[in-house]
Amino acid sequence: MARTDAGALSRGRVATRLPAQDLARARRFYSEKLGLEPFDERPGGLLYRCGGTDFVLFQSTGSSQGTFTQMGWEVDDLAEVRSELLSRGVVFESVDTPGLRTEDGVAEVAGNYPSKGSRGERASWFRDSEGNLLGIGQPLF
Repeated sequence: MARTDAGALSRGRVATRLPAQDLARARRFYSEKLGLEPFDERPGGLLYRCGGTDFVLFQSTGSSQGTFTQMGWEVDDLAEVRSELLSRGVVFESVDTPGLRTEDGVAEVAGNYPSKGSRGERASWFRDSEGNLLGIGQPLF
């Protein structure tokens, strides 16, 4: 249920930031494996734009634990996107945890978030060159 006393953050924009210990390596991964090029580049960071939203890769001395999904894309055709990414050399994760298991690299996720207005989603996960766990999901209506 939505609250009526929304705070100042409700008017802000969410900005995803992913750490990269080696920004040049990360740039190559996102270009070669994901087919993405930076929209803008500054010392210590790369700005990407996908579907009207932005995310940043930033130079960091820390590394991601990669134990949870840090960013995901909602796609119209999971099989098509997976096929393209596989052809580019992306390796998908196998998941086998209580309530979530991949079969042939794809999991059926019940109607919880990140699904919006659907009964769930089909999803897959992979790691970028920096260990960040990324996901792709197709809503099931």
